[in-house]
Formats: sequence, C-alpha cells, structure tokens
Amino acid sequence: MILWIMARRNATILLGSLMARAVVPAGCALVILYFLNHALFGDAGLLTLDDIRARQEVLAAERVALDRRREQLDRHIALLDPRGADPDLADELVRRQLGVVRPDEVIVPLGPPEPTRPR
Repeated sequence: MILWIMARRNATILLGSLMARAVVPAGCALVILYFLNHALFGDAGLLTLDDIRARQEVLAAERVALDRRREQLDRHIALLDPRGADPDLADELVRRQLGVVRPDEVIVPLGPPEPTRPR
C-alpha cells in the first residue's frame, strides 16, 4: 500500500512538473497562432490581398479622372486670368451671369481651349 501511495505521489509530482514546463511553450504557441491568424485572415491579410489590389486599381482610375478634371480646370482658370483673360470667354461668362443673353442669341460652346505655350 505504501508503495502504491508513493508511486502515485511521484506520478503527481511528475505530472505537475510537466504541466509547469508546458506553460511557456503553450503561451508561445498561442501568441504565434494569434499573429498567424491576423496575417492570414486580418484586414490586410493574405486572403484579402486580391480585394486590396482591386480597390487599388479602382482608386488609380479615379485618380486619373481627377487629374484630367484638374487639368481642365487649370486651363479654364488660365483663361480667366485678369492679366490676359480671353475676351470672348469673359464676355460669355459675364453675360450669362448677369442674365443679359437675348433669346435670339445662340452661344456656341467650343471645345476646351488649347493651353498656351510660353515662347
């Protein structure tokens, strides 16, 4: 009977020391699994990489369209520069804003003006 109790106590001590030694590796494994989960399934993980690239292409196309619009506005602003405003454009804008366009007049919009090049 005493041998059985001592064997059981040794087994409990051995099991306790195994558990104590397994705590640190188990904690490390949990930390690794946490970061691995975020690397695969997170907002910027490997599984969402295709969505990120598709969104990047859409945003690049929007940027190109906005750059074109900005260039058009820059040309329009250059035409309205007080030091050298285009007289036809200024006349058209003033008459339209003041409401002095007669009903029998037709305003023919021309294409976007060519940018002036310095000489």
